[in-house]
Amino acid sequence: MSRRPPGVWLRHLALVVRSLDAAEPLYARTLGLPSAGRAELSGEGVRASFVPVGGSQIELLEPLGPQGAIGRFLAIRGEAIHHLALEVTDLEAALARARRAGLRLVDVAPRPGAHGTRIAFVHPRSTCGVLVEFVEPGPVK
Repeated sequence: MSRRPPGVWLRHLALVVRSLDAAEPLYARTLGLPSAGRAELSGEGVRASFVPVGGSQIELLEPLGPQGAIGRFLAIRGEAIHHLALEVTDLEAALARARRAGLRLVDVAPRPGAHGTRIAFVHPRSTCGVLVEFVEPGPVK
């Protein structure tokens, strides 16, 4: 994704799917939204496909197995929306702001994300039942 002016932006909406091979053609054929590429995040136990929509993306998440957060999510909830990702220019400042507001954090410190990003999650109990991810873009290449 290209750099945006400072602020908070919708980065992506993540959907858990059983199979990227089945989901990608569905989005391409029915909505005219082809995938812009895949990434495997073995540490997270997931394979991801990124589908551009305007200035944001739909992130399709396929678990690599039944273990891990995404595998357990799929087993319990089936294919569904998993999280809302907000792009921030300063991840530490976003986490500090969330802490000051009394939000429960899943990640107290940033961790690596796809495409050189840094990420951190806010617990859904603090955000009206929605898992929220903060994403700080990586260096421009």
